[in-house]
Amino acid sequence: MNRSLLVSMGLIAAVILMSITAYPSLPDRIPTHWNIQGEIDGWGAKSWGVSLIPVMMAVLLLVFRALPWLSPKQFALNSFSLTYEFIVLIVLVYLAYIQGVLLWTAINPQFSATRAIAGGVCLMFASLGNVLGKVRRNFWVGIRTPWTIASERVWNTTHRLAGKLFVCAGAIGLATVVAGVPPVPMFVIVLSTILFASLFPVAYSLYLYKVLEHRGELEPSGNDQHQ
Repeated sequence: MNRSLLVSMGLIAAVILMSITAYPSLPDRIPTHWNIQGEIDGWGAKSWGVSLIPVMMAVLLLVFRALPWLSPKQFALNSFSLTYEFIVLIVLVYLAYIQGVLLWTAINPQFSATRAIAGGVCLMFASLGNVLGKVRRNFWVGIRTPWTIASERVWNTTHRLAGKLFVCAGAIGLATVVAGVPPVPMFVIVLSTILFASLFPVAYSLYLYKVLEHRGELEPSGNDQHQ
């Protein structure tokens, strides 16, 4: 059992322990959703609200552990295993953070969960962007378009760009959250920057592929090499 798996399992165990400890102090119905104004507009039974994220974390960990085995050899995740394990940990840490926010808000309804969750999303995006350029071609993680999958050069260039955009989007969004911008404009800024950082690399991968194709600079595919 590798260290990353132990850390992930320990994190899930810590979230479960935190939830069990907080459970007696929670009201029968806890907040589960907030509107764009940051006001609570959804409630759920505490048994469901407390257990959902730990179960989600456990299921995701199982999926993450299965993906390397499911990957075709030429697109193996072990070509960037340390980066992959770090990405898995980022996702699990984010979910653990969300569980903490939900529990704290259930006990202290006046707490601004929307701002806290938005800040967490921005931190997660910035953290992912910091390692996105190290992700190699695969079918599960990264900017997976027909053009990045078809060309290693397009994949690498697109992911270096996407990594910078993710970090910038996360930093802009986090600055907006910390600055205390009112909920509606905060939501608009965070969402728009994240959407741009996520979607622009998709269009860029098509553009770059076509430019390289026009110049005759695309690397030959595996089928071409065997002909």
